[in-house]
Amino acid sequence: MPVFSLPGSYGIGCFSVEAYRFVDFLAEAGQSYWQILPLGPTSYGDSPYQSFSTFAGNPYFVDPDTLKKDGLLTQADLESFPVKSEDRIDYEMQYNERFTLLRKAFVRFDKNNTEYAAFKEKEKDWLCDYSLFMALKDAHGGKSFIEWEDEYRLRDAKALSDFTEKNSAEIDFYSFIQFEFTKQWKALKAYANKKGLEIIGDIPIYVAADSSDVWCSPELFQMDENFRPTAVAGCPPDGFSADGQLWGNPLYKWDYHEKTGFAWWIKRIKKCSEIYDVVRIDHFRGFDEYFSIPAGDTTARNGHWEQGPGMKLFNAIKESLGEVRIIAEDLGFITDTVKKLVRDSGFPNMKVLEFAFDERDSSSGSSSDNQYLPFNYNRNCVVYTGTHDNETLRGWLDSITEQELGNVREYLGIPESIGKDNIVELLIRQALGSVADMAVIPMWDYLGLDNSARINVPSTLGNNWIWRMNSEALNSEKAGKIRKFNKIYGRLG
Repeated sequence: MPVFSLPGSYGIGCFSVEAYRFVDFLAEAGQSYWQILPLGPTSYGDSPYQSFSTFAGNPYFVDPDTLKKDGLLTQADLESFPVKSEDRIDYEMQYNERFTLLRKAFVRFDKNNTEYAAFKEKEKDWLCDYSLFMALKDAHGGKSFIEWEDEYRLRDAKALSDFTEKNSAEIDFYSFIQFEFTKQWKALKAYANKKGLEIIGDIPIYVAADSSDVWCSPELFQMDENFRPTAVAGCPPDGFSADGQLWGNPLYKWDYHEKTGFAWWIKRIKKCSEIYDVVRIDHFRGFDEYFSIPAGDTTARNGHWEQGPGMKLFNAIKESLGEVRIIAEDLGFITDTVKKLVRDSGFPNMKVLEFAFDERDSSSGSSSDNQYLPFNYNRNCVVYTGTHDNETLRGWLDSITEQELGNVREYLGIPESIGKDNIVELLIRQALGSVADMAVIPMWDYLGLDNSARINVPSTLGNNWIWRMNSEALNSEKAGKIRKFNKIYGRLG
């Protein structure tokens, strides 16, 4: 359940009272984990997988009511916020209005707060550069740093010093947002932990091209001398996409990372370990081999595979940080070398039930050797009915072929008289009843919602990341039913 999909009063889910109510619901339903999507500040396209910073938090998740309770906003401030839609997120409105509200809070904030000073000192390795980066973006009308003047784009020391001196308040504003984000998130996570729930965080393997990470540390990426990518990330053409997927993220310069002992990655995972209990790493196969597409191409057709860091990275992380609880997102076309990397890492990998009956991909038919069918699971895996990139279960049942629906019915052993709403519940039971050590059911599947609740359609822009749960959707009856399922299948939290 993404944070942004929670109900609430300010147009997008945040760390509000509704988040605490959701935690209460999960505890009542006997859950052990709440998996969320990345918490970073979203950039163009509104995707949480394209963030202005690997280390920063999303300003939209800062709860205005908490700021009011802390004396930083007034009731009049809250009433001035224009909420256009409660069931869909209007990101343009958030961009135009949310920061206005946060600036009002910043004016009343005590800049000499000792807790704030301690936060800035602790997070200075990334916070100073991120806050400066965002202030510069504002000064350039939100343009990508690639379009800034050379003295800013190429980080001329004097130019940055002069800008910092003239714009110190604006820079401090962005540090203030991160302080409030961190304080509120830590309080929510502590509440969840106290209720017996752990948080599964999600991190993209790559960072956005227009990010403080790339701007501050271009040496970590495959960039030319003008800070422009020479190759970008994506996926090759397959049965689902003739052109493949062009993500556009700059690729890592893995030989440089290795020379530094993978210091940046260790810092990144350390940060994740502080804000999550378990970390799911998106596109895990990129650590074995990654798909490299020439910068400037409009499709992924001309890409090729390159060697990733493999176990050298994870050995370095373990040596530095000890055991970190990681879930490997190994979906897609998986080679023997990827399978070996997952085995060698010891991390649980992912199984998605919707892939168990798909006949469009030769690796995902209905044959008995399909890795996504529950009888082929081993214990060290995490089963999902679907993910944020899939259709909802109910929507998927409406879109698959009659043959595929027949495969589902045969597998479940049910006649045609059993309706699709009942099949949704039976598939959830398949996941919970499997041997997988962990089962994660998206909230929209527990609610039996159709594709109007779909979170994302990969490789598309618009109408993604906007679904919000109805505030009346959760009740004790629903919690009791979910709790009963967990008890039946030995998964009671």
